[in-house]
Amino acid sequence: MPLADLPGSTTGPDAAVVRVLSYNVRSMRDDREALARVIRACAPDVVCVQEAPRFFRWRKAAAWLARETGLVYTTGGATAAGPMILTSLRAQVEHAEDTLLPRAPGLHQRGFATAVLRFGGGHRDTGGPGNGNGIRLGVVSCHLSLAEAERYEQAGMLLDHLTALDVPYAIAAGDINDRPEGRAFRRIAGKLRDGWATEPWGSEATWTPGNPHQRIDAVFVSEGVEIIGCGVPAGLPGVADADLAAATDHLPVLAALRLPRVSPV
Repeated sequence: MPLADLPGSTTGPDAAVVRVLSYNVRSMRDDREALARVIRACAPDVVCVQEAPRFFRWRKAAAWLARETGLVYTTGGATAAGPMILTSLRAQVEHAEDTLLPRAPGLHQRGFATAVLRFGGGHRDTGGPGNGNGIRLGVVSCHLSLAEAERYEQAGMLLDHLTALDVPYAIAAGDINDRPEGRAFRRIAGKLRDGWATEPWGSEATWTPGNPHQRIDAVFVSEGVEIIGCGVPAGLPGVADADLAAATDHLPVLAALRLPRVSPV
């Protein structure tokens, strides 16, 4: 049965609706055309990518994905050890940075791709912070460790990193490599709201496409962000099961979020 879509991207006098997609793309080693079709059909404003290409000609691959999905490369890739952020032209990029995390010997390097974005800004807007200059949103794309102890520490680093952005609203999205009952997942969900658990939409499990039985990818949001719906967009018009299976070894997570304008101080 077709899946009813989430609300589209909008900007109004009181709030903006932003569509966020989190997607582990396995270095784009699979069917790139299928991957691009899935992302386009989800119509995101922000894509938090994990396992972006990060070796030979990685910038060319990132540019191809942005171009084929109608988005713009914002930050990340090799410079963040895999996490990357793409945005639509609707998002004004205030700040972008890549952070490499401490690495345990013998384990993969991990990092965060970070952007502070503004939605709904423009010369016709009036008012204080979050009005005339747009609604500020901090976004972090992450891919946590496979090792349980390191993953738990990285979850704490992620929370500290989001707090340091000092923005009205914040999102952490990515491959947590942990299920909701796991220590790292619970550490994040103890401070942020888990999109699927709060407003489930679509399906839940993200791994693997051929036999989805675990939810290890998630979108988390800070207080003040209204979660309209969040989940795997299987069945969404334009998102074919064959494309989901061919694109990569994870299923994506799509969320529609409402960001109220901040009142003048």
